[in-house]
Amino acid sequence: MQAASTQTLYAYWSRLRGARSAPDRRDIDPTQIRTALGNTFILEQTIDNEFNFRLAGSHLCAAYARELKGRSFSRLWDARDRDAVDTLVRAVTEDHAVALISFEGMTAVGGKAGFEAILLPLRHNGTTQSRMLGAMTVLEEPYWFGMQPVLEQRVTGLRLIWPDELGSDDRPRELAAPVLDAFAFAERSGRLAMPATVSGKSARRYAHLAVIDGGRA
Repeated sequence: MQAASTQTLYAYWSRLRGARSAPDRRDIDPTQIRTALGNTFILEQTIDNEFNFRLAGSHLCAAYARELKGRSFSRLWDARDRDAVDTLVRAVTEDHAVALISFEGMTAVGGKAGFEAILLPLRHNGTTQSRMLGAMTVLEEPYWFGMQPVLEQRVTGLRLIWPDELGSDDRPRELAAPVLDAFAFAERSGRLAMPATVSGKSARRYAHLAVIDGGRA
């Protein structure tokens, strides 16, 4: 986690959830995350099983030079990255993982900037299926920020984090997955073949991602 707003939101979410897999939407107090609020958002599931912005901070909206409320989250991404992003969304809503996404945003006149996004599970009406908490932050704000909207964005890195669990047999796990383009994928019978190793470590398949089992002492 590089951005201060990412770190702030994750630390607040972690304290708020306590022993639970995710905090409740009603537990969120915006005054407790003032420094990250401009980059923070909440997503809600639509009847088409997509996720739209329910709320979006002013600094985040400035990156796109428009209000994001009601707009699709998945459609912000390049079409080649949507399957990978959708896989992360399912890991957050169904498995209660935390997702980190690094990406490059581009403007119509060739401006580029690096961004970091985090997706956190959020409980609403007893389930984590319909809401997500998150933040999206530019890592180094360019001169054109707020004047030239980001019109295209490509994923440069994906990471899934499982926070500490309660069971005695459970250990904190951290799973890392570089973006799809970083792998030497082969087309076999219309499906992507996952390599046996990534960066010298054995990897297994998690939908469209390569998963490396790690751990924290």
